[in-house]
Amino acid sequence: MNKKRLGKSSIWVTDLCMGTMTMGSKNSEQESFAILDRCWDAGINFYDTAEIYPVPPKAEWVHRSEVIVGKWLKTKERSHVIVATKVAGSGHTWFNPPLRGGNTGLDRHNIRSAIEGSLRRLQTDYVDLYQTHWPDHDFPYEETLETLTELVEEGKVRILGSSNETPWGTMQAEHTAHMHGFNRYETIQNNYSIVNRRFEDALADICRREGISCLPYSPLGGGVCTGKYNGDIIPDNARFSQYLKEEGNRQKKMAHRFVNERSLNTVAALLPLAKDLSLTVAQLSLAWCRQQDFVGSVIFGATTLEQLEENLKSADITLDPEICARINEISETYPYPLG
Repeated sequence: MNKKRLGKSSIWVTDLCMGTMTMGSKNSEQESFAILDRCWDAGINFYDTAEIYPVPPKAEWVHRSEVIVGKWLKTKERSHVIVATKVAGSGHTWFNPPLRGGNTGLDRHNIRSAIEGSLRRLQTDYVDLYQTHWPDHDFPYEETLETLTELVEEGKVRILGSSNETPWGTMQAEHTAHMHGFNRYETIQNNYSIVNRRFEDALADICRREGISCLPYSPLGGGVCTGKYNGDIIPDNARFSQYLKEEGNRQKKMAHRFVNERSLNTVAALLPLAKDLSLTVAQLSLAWCRQQDFVGSVIFGATTLEQLEENLKSADITLDPEICARINEISETYPYPLG
């Protein structure tokens, strides 16, 4: 398993990271332990969770993922596991956190409340990577970064990161940290995949020039790159199949963002290329994502051991420049497939 440095920090992680956002909803505790153990046996040292997980956010199961990861973490040598979690931050049309009464801004009170809860549920006295799950551009970055820096100085957090951040927000945070001597964000966890390459428009260059590691989530396009949504097929028990059945339109909008004509056409075009390489589109997509020079570690998920085994095989795959060029041609044919 290859390892990369997170930003300019001293932390090195495997270039595959296990995401836990379905643990406690689609996966039971026992199923989650089996998945986590298999990742560990495969050599993965990096595990990502959040105070809001599992998804979709619901009051009845909020915090469950951290609880499960915490129980599993007690079975391992703590210093050998790199654990990332997140403070919720400001909500939006889909991400409406059912915790702290919906008051989840990135002020000192909420950040300190969040980290204490996460440490308790994870059964540890420190988090390796602590991330702001959603930015609040109307709130001063000074208070957010000052509070996060205090957590580093107190030994509760090792390094900091952001998630779902914009180019403006990333540079604003970098500038604020530099001007005031605060700890900076070493990572940015955003949606990035072979069917969603918007990150390359501006953020990729920022990562390269500022030494920030991208930690892509949804590297399989929310499961679209597995091929299970191809054609008119709406698979049973798939995440977006369930979202389409939800009352209201928040989850439906999220589903249509990922599962649409452009994304399905992209996967259909990638399928012959993957077959030529004796790969699945999922393996091709993960291998491609791992190879991007601004990527530190690719956060992937799995709800079954069968899915996990398929994804793990991508760790040993290296795509040559000709294959990458063919992928670029497909991306140019179907630009911005995700809505």
